[in-house]
Amino acid sequence: MRERRVIANLVLTLDGRTTGPGGPMDMSCIAPHGVSDQARDGLVQMTEATTVLLGRNNYQGFASYWPQVARDQNAEPRDAAFARWLDDVEKVVFSRTLTTLEWTNSRLAEGEPATVVRALRTEQGGDIRVLSSQSLIRQLLAADELDRFELTLAPTIAGGGARLFDGSLPASDWIVSDLTRTDSGAVRLAYDRAR
Repeated sequence: MRERRVIANLVLTLDGRTTGPGGPMDMSCIAPHGVSDQARDGLVQMTEATTVLLGRNNYQGFASYWPQVARDQNAEPRDAAFARWLDDVEKVVFSRTLTTLEWTNSRLAEGEPATVVRALRTEQGGDIRVLSSQSLIRQLLAADELDRFELTLAPTIAGGGARLFDGSLPASDWIVSDLTRTDSGAVRLAYDRAR
């Protein structure tokens, strides 16, 4: 049995921001880079995973958006395919405040991210995807539980907003395994953990 890989994906600005200066919901600096042909092709590639990990903020944001796309007959076909997969896939949600989850196939995590990932790795299934949840990504990087990092580098300096890297992570080495320029001017990079 092939070990399940843990793959994180995220859009990051040139100054290392995951959101704009307007707060946690300010996606103005990264949103234009999520609708390029290459970004949408990346969405379809994600559908090979059989488990998704989400933090509370992304769970709530995704749950309010993607189920509607899955039912929208006019949606861009790659967006619709991703949305249908996201409806159906196992979603493990990390939250200290949520007590119930409404979205189909969602469950609250029982334990810290690294512990949950180690348990998931022992189960049958495909890759495990961390979808844009920066707190989870940081925790899994700290525990050395990420195998691949798929990063879209947006050609923007946001000038403010949340940072992914805050100087608290241990050193690690990564190998570039894929590089694609997008129509929006972003660069999609895949890094595999060098072990």
